[in-house]
Amino acid sequence: MADDVKYYAIVSSGRTAQTPSGIARRKLTADGPFDEALRRDLTWQPDSAIVEWEYGDVGADLVEISEAEAERLIEGFRQKWGEPG
Repeated sequence: MADDVKYYAIVSSGRTAQTPSGIARRKLTADGPFDEALRRDLTWQPDSAIVEWEYGDVGADLVEISEAEAERLIEGFRQKWGEPG
């Protein structure tokens, strides 16, 4: 379900939620939260960015975004980075 996933724009210096440097997501599972980030090959891989942000241990900020906004940003990354080969 879409309600079981939260998406975050990774906003570093000079970036906004509309032009993030990346995207992270947190899936809520029966075993607890599972965090991932979108990689340049357009796959989701386990990542600690959300936990680090929660503890204040990362230089970038995270801004929660909708699933629709995440899909729009992913399409922009797809165009920028190209389709995975």
